[in-house]
This record gives sequence, C-alpha cells and structure tokens, in this order.
Amino acid sequence: MLLHNRVRELQAGQVLEVVATDPSTQRDIPKFCTFLGHELLAQKVENEQYRYLIRKGAG
Repeated sequence: MLLHNRVRELQAGQVLEVVATDPSTQRDIPKFCTFLGHELLAQKVENEQYRYLIRKGAG
C-alpha cells in the first residue's frame, strides 16, 4: 500500500527506487508493475536488500 501511494505522487515517466528487506517483494513488485502499467527497469539483491527501479506508466 505504501508503494502504491508513493507511485501515485509521481508524474508519468518519473522513476522511483524501492529498497526492501522482504523477499516476497521479488514476486509482488513485478506483479504490481504489470497490473498497474508501470515499467520495472531493474531489480537486484545485495546484502539482504531487494532494490527495484520503477518507472511510472502513463495510465
């Protein structure tokens, strides 16, 4: 829910970096992007942190 609210504040085309510690984000964030029309630019795991770059879609 926090991610959804933060993305809502962005303009279309802006990029948000998400840093999480919950491994379930590896499943949830790609689904979130697909479902809402955002682009997952990158995802990686390092030092038990999950990092994502999300570009807000036009919709």
